[in-house]
Amino acid sequence: MNMEDFAADPSHPRYDSLLKRHLLESAAQKGMLAGSALIAHGRGEAYDYLIGEKTIETAMTATKHALYRLKIANNPVISVNGNTTALAGEELMKLASLLDCPIEVNIFYRTPERMSVLLNHLEEVKQKFGLNVEILGASPDARIPGLEGPRAKCCHNGIFLSDVILVPLEDGDRCEALVAMGKTVIVVDLNPLSRSAKMGSITIVDEITRVGKNLVSMFEDQEEVLQLPFDNDNNLRLTLKHINQSLVELSS
Repeated sequence: MNMEDFAADPSHPRYDSLLKRHLLESAAQKGMLAGSALIAHGRGEAYDYLIGEKTIETAMTATKHALYRLKIANNPVISVNGNTTALAGEELMKLASLLDCPIEVNIFYRTPERMSVLLNHLEEVKQKFGLNVEILGASPDARIPGLEGPRAKCCHNGIFLSDVILVPLEDGDRCEALVAMGKTVIVVDLNPLSRSAKMGSITIVDEITRVGKNLVSMFEDQEEVLQLPFDNDNNLRLTLKHINQSLVELSS
């Protein structure tokens, strides 16, 4: 990313938010994002305000369970779209290296041009950090049952064969289709009311860059055996209670 045209000073109270916006602006200029990407990010920012722009207890609980499921999986895979690649590509590539699993680019609005830019970006990250990660998505050779069109395309050795899949910022019907395939689907979504959040096996209601950093930082230290299955519905209810209580306190 070119920081020369990024005017915000690190002392600015909204520095992190402004930096993420700049990352997405740069990614859009490179052709990594769909036209609706910035709208989706803005919607996520609004929900991030409701949780105080920090990782709350329920999000950390979900993150711990997500990491545990990824570590004990037979065939884990990380699926990324444009926004995820732009904001958290480095951290998720590091996580894939730690898990010894592939990372697959799978996007809603698929074009050869976008795929090429996203794959090249991840390859640059791979070379920069010397990571041993298989990057999939260039040549999909399987389909997700129940979906039509380009969104159904996936790689047989990636998403199709996975038993546990991390899919940040996923759309609801594809999440539902992956669950219907018998997969444990880990969702990252700041909106606890979205279809993806409700359909996922484990939903982390948190911002994707924080999630990526948390997963990597906790990887070596996590030794606790967690009880399965994870109660996603209850964790979402507790998240909504947290948001409601925060709003009550702010309005009192």
